[in-house]
Amino acid sequence: MSLRQRENRNGWLFAAPATIHLLLFAILPIGFTLYLSLFRWKLYEPTKKFLGLENYFYSFRDPAFLNALSNSLKYAIVAVPSGIVVALAIAILLNQKMRLSAFFRTIYYLPAISSGVAISMIWIYIFLPETGLINSMLISLSHLVNRYTHHEFYQGMDFLGKSETALWALAFMSIWIGLGPKVVLFLAGLIGVPQTLYEAAMLDGANGWQSFRRITLPMLIPTSLFVVVTSTISAIQVFTPVYMMTKGGPEDSTDVVGFHIYNEAWTSFNTGLASAKSFILFVLIASVAFIQFRMTRKQLEGHSTF
Repeated sequence: MSLRQRENRNGWLFAAPATIHLLLFAILPIGFTLYLSLFRWKLYEPTKKFLGLENYFYSFRDPAFLNALSNSLKYAIVAVPSGIVVALAIAILLNQKMRLSAFFRTIYYLPAISSGVAISMIWIYIFLPETGLINSMLISLSHLVNRYTHHEFYQGMDFLGKSETALWALAFMSIWIGLGPKVVLFLAGLIGVPQTLYEAAMLDGANGWQSFRRITLPMLIPTSLFVVVTSTISAIQVFTPVYMMTKGGPEDSTDVVGFHIYNEAWTSFNTGLASAKSFILFVLIASVAFIQFRMTRKQLEGHSTF
């Protein structure tokens, strides 16, 4: 066996565990989901009935599924941009030469490695009406204002119990949960910006805002688009906070796609229909990722898409 053949063999051996894992836990489940989506099958029924694309046609006529898609998009539209803005601001602060910066980086990353169930339980108490942390702070502020205005402008709100606020409360919580990974990525991008660019801008008389707009933001375009891709995928797939905190309510205002598919499969036992909706979600996520990665490649090639 030649040296090249041995190197090829060793390369395949090193790649084999990851390849087998990808095959068993990604490609095969996706293929089986596609297969099931063509049948009408309930988990407690021994036989399946072939329907072709009928499950897909029904899904796009199903008001509950369309409502879940709408809620997921609303959640992503609010959670993704706000999370990116907050993470970028914190990353810029942590990138400054300051004491305890490593400690603060660790603190901001802790939610990312914590249990989603535990975090959801904590935030249930934070959102409690009257006695929750947020309401307690706002009520205390209201009492302080009342001393001077003699008007009680806030008496507490049930953030998770009202359809007008429940989805936005979950989106607000997601900013804190997803902060750590975004901050780390932005910090890596900021460290890679040459300091000579800032020095040249300073010599030309540029202020802080001009340096940020003309140097920092353009240099962070690849990082920003990657963060947008991963954040969008995470937002569209959100499940644990909804399952733990609202169960899709009130009035289906937080019934997002992931939770809707879960109910379709494990409450109604419509496995075939749930598979079709899962594959629709897969195609939606893949399309969003493809578009955003195309934008990234054009930015890296120097062809601005904005």
